[in-house]
Amino acid sequence: MKNLVLSLLLLSGSLVMAEENWPQFRGPTGDGVAQNADIPVAWSEDKNVAWKTEIHGLGWSSPVIFGKQVWLTTATPDGKELSVLCLDKESGKILHDRKLFDIAEPQFAHKFNTYASPTPVIEEGRVYVTWGSPGTACLDTESFEVLWTRDDIVCDHFRGAGSSPILFEGLLILPYDGADHQFVLAMDTQSGKTRWETKRSVDFKDLDADGKPKADGDLRKAYATPHVITSDGREVMICQGAMATYGYDPRTGEELWRFDEHTNHSASTRPAILGDTIYVPTGFSKPWLLALTGPKKGVLDESSVLWKLQKGVPKKSSLQLVGEHLYAISDGGIGTCWDAKSGDVLWTERIGGNYSSSSLVANGKIYFFSEEGKTTVLKASPEFEILGESNIGDGFMASPAVSGDALYLRSRTHLYCIRK
Repeated sequence: MKNLVLSLLLLSGSLVMAEENWPQFRGPTGDGVAQNADIPVAWSEDKNVAWKTEIHGLGWSSPVIFGKQVWLTTATPDGKELSVLCLDKESGKILHDRKLFDIAEPQFAHKFNTYASPTPVIEEGRVYVTWGSPGTACLDTESFEVLWTRDDIVCDHFRGAGSSPILFEGLLILPYDGADHQFVLAMDTQSGKTRWETKRSVDFKDLDADGKPKADGDLRKAYATPHVITSDGREVMICQGAMATYGYDPRTGEELWRFDEHTNHSASTRPAILGDTIYVPTGFSKPWLLALTGPKKGVLDESSVLWKLQKGVPKKSSLQLVGEHLYAISDGGIGTCWDAKSGDVLWTERIGGNYSSSSLVANGKIYFFSEEGKTTVLKASPEFEILGESNIGDGFMASPAVSGDALYLRSRTHLYCIRK
């Protein structure tokens, strides 16, 4: 009996153990949740910082973690050299620093963006890194050997690439929503060869007097990251484009449905999911927050919209779903909590600062990271309560990663490991 009790206790402990791997943008489940991580609520340069490592170049890509390794990408500010780095998770020591691509004539990138903004994705033995059209590569995580590269994909990113890749059943899937072409591409993870390519079915076209497109590049751009869910008994990949939200079959690229009544452009977030309801901010300008629900097939109309609103909607930071409560931090620092089923506002408060980084949920707490270097920790609750505030580094554009009880934050110049 004593041995049985001990076994049950050990099993219980293993079930609540914090996740060790953070393999993609926004973590294992793509929603910014590190449910059991016991990370601090406050820190400073000399408190709760395990290590701090300078990262050369400029990049907003978020760190990914597998085993004892942390990977991220960077670029020279002019975009002519594109590099990948691997760090030891425990010490912050740089294990591998390699330039993968030389770009003679880089595309334009807006000063608010960088040439290394897409986040890598990693699995056991392999890491996949991309800078969008300029180059994508696969590396062996043990030998650091480059297994394959692609630099033949044509897309004018207009203001710089931003969409991050995902993995699905041997496919590396990445959207390319540019001023010239808009499509989603799936590469074979073993060879890098194209397995399928699907053109976006909605393209903004504003014609001039001669019938030629005068399409503003911004109205054709998107920076969003896909998310695979199970809906009606099958896997569906939710993938926002410039002017529409799409549902694709991730195995074949077949378009299953779309909602194209956005009136906005340049979607930049990863969707939040509750049951059969999909929550998406529609992009820049004056974005809507849409709750799309019910059966989805073909071209959806307003009957698929459970609710929509405009106040407090983020343009760059992804939404945070905790239970049936939806949280967001707007670009200008307004925090909001909504009832996810009704859209009712439960609280709205000025947090302060400016925000591009997506939030994090850990152990019943929500973390917001500002462009100025401020972190605000709130209780994940329909009642507003601040648990801690910190200021560190030179600002956060990248989103956080978590491994065990440690928080990894990329500032403009450094990578931090924060733990008690």
